[in-house]
Amino acid sequence: MRIFSFVALSVLPLWVCAAADSAVTVPAAAEMELSALDNGHNPILPDFHADPEILFSEKTGKYYVYSTTDGVPGWGGHYFSVFSSTDLVNWTDEGVILDLKSEQVPWSTGNAWAPAIIERKEGDGYRYYFYYSGHNPLTDRKEIGVAVSDDPAGPFTDSGRPIVADSPTGGGQQIDVDVFRDPVSGKYFLYWGNGYMAGAELNDDLVSIDPATVTVMTPEGGTLETHAFREAPYVFYRDGLYYYMWSVDDTGSPNYHVAYGTGDSPLGRIKVADEPVILRQNPGKEIYGPAHNSVINIPGTDEWRIVYHRINKDYIDRDKAPGIHRQVCIDRLSFNPDGTIRPVIPTD
Repeated sequence: MRIFSFVALSVLPLWVCAAADSAVTVPAAAEMELSALDNGHNPILPDFHADPEILFSEKTGKYYVYSTTDGVPGWGGHYFSVFSSTDLVNWTDEGVILDLKSEQVPWSTGNAWAPAIIERKEGDGYRYYFYYSGHNPLTDRKEIGVAVSDDPAGPFTDSGRPIVADSPTGGGQQIDVDVFRDPVSGKYFLYWGNGYMAGAELNDDLVSIDPATVTVMTPEGGTLETHAFREAPYVFYRDGLYYYMWSVDDTGSPNYHVAYGTGDSPLGRIKVADEPVILRQNPGKEIYGPAHNSVINIPGTDEWRIVYHRINKDYIDRDKAPGIHRQVCIDRLSFNPDGTIRPVIPTD
């Protein structure tokens, strides 16, 4: 294993619960550190990675980041790796968990993109359902698969077939998957889409969807400067509201950014926020194309973090292929009293 630390200052550990019903005590000093994350910590992973998904595991008490392996021409990475952390600052490389060019995934030959994962308590243990997109040579298109493990660091066993193969709109790509457990109903939902946004309820096995529930949810309107949907839907719940995030423009553009809306049900209509853009580039700090995000709520608190990728500043010129030279970052996500999301300040 390799351990990476991208912060110069010492940081107190995050005190988190080991189970959903555990009491959590957060010392005052730790509360200050939870809100900081402004001390030179980005990027948090080595080399090039993109499309990050973050998970807190009740089983291990650790955070995990899963990503697209970047730096490969044509977005040709064929495996997923995972990094773990106890404090969101120091990250350990746990290795490759799924290789689409190996016998692990019989239906795909590569293009391992944009994963999502969820933990579910089952009996006396936990199961982890890992969703991803890959290239299916039989159909010559990108489709979404799922693999399962009893540990967040794997090994994972693929279901053997795509879980989403067809577009509900007749166009776009079946990529950029997200998985969400609705705390109100206890049901699980899958979201995906490039060029459109779709959602569906997962069956109880979590390796198949109920086709009768497939819903096209693409947020309406917008421009490339505001909230025109491109890809990367992400859903979370806070204080009675469902929040929907997505990415705007092309992943190789410095203008690639995050917009959001809200709704009152997991598959309902999305109301675009009055000020929808919450994360965008800052050329003055050489921060470009910050988007394709996931979100984590630090257990036992109302502290939130947004994990996203951005273009490495040394590759921002078009002839240097900025769209495949991306790095994973983390910053604070905060809310106004009315529940609207405050603009995220991307940090170094």
